[in-house]
Amino acid sequence: MKAVAAYSPYGWRARIGLIVPSTNTINEPEFWRLAPRGVTIHTARATSTGEFSEAYFARLREAGQRCAEDLATAEVDIIAYGCTSGSIVCPLEEIVADLHARTGIPAIATAGSVVAALRALKVKRVAVATPYVDFINEREEEFLTRHGFEVTSLHGLRLGETQAERRSIGRVPPEHVYRMARICDRPEAEAIFVSCTNLATLDVIAQIEADLGKPVVTSNQACFWHCLRSLGIPDRIEGYGRLLTECTA
Repeated sequence: MKAVAAYSPYGWRARIGLIVPSTNTINEPEFWRLAPRGVTIHTARATSTGEFSEAYFARLREAGQRCAEDLATAEVDIIAYGCTSGSIVCPLEEIVADLHARTGIPAIATAGSVVAALRALKVKRVAVATPYVDFINEREEEFLTRHGFEVTSLHGLRLGETQAERRSIGRVPPEHVYRMARICDRPEAEAIFVSCTNLATLDVIAQIEADLGKPVVTSNQACFWHCLRSLGIPDRIEGYGRLLTECTA
């Protein structure tokens, strides 16, 4: 057994541990669609109930801590906290540090991945599209500004005033995400950021980039890219935006 102690028949290059809100139905399948050969995704679900509020995100963070401890028993190589708004409303640095301290495993969170992605693309001015309610949109703009970006415009769907409405984010058609990107775009924007891990974006990233002539960063695309690069996996993944084809480090 000692000779195969580090063996994993499917995740022989890397095992990614993913924490998602329990109602999220998009992040995990998008990660699997992006996964190159030898990389596997192992998901834990953090109980997610109620409408968007400060208390909701605090409960989600606490549930995520328990999820991280469970994922550690699967011997994952990295843990990703898969909630953009949750890693903005709750302090990003505290979330990441806590997950690492509890497990001893490297950790990232979606909001930090977005910052890393925008920096890798060398953009400063960004147009933002979200499904969120106003208080999250305001916090998101503050977060991006604090990390050195200029938000040229922000278009939000204002979904999440009830639990049912929050869950409906996962039902927004990718074709509407395309329209959101066009609505928020401005001539001065150097990139488009489409926020939320429960928003289906993979099928329209390339089309948005082709039609608007600028890179597109989405929550799941950025977080998966950050996982790969943090693990030293430089694969270029075609069809899902310049981030995954041009930014190999």
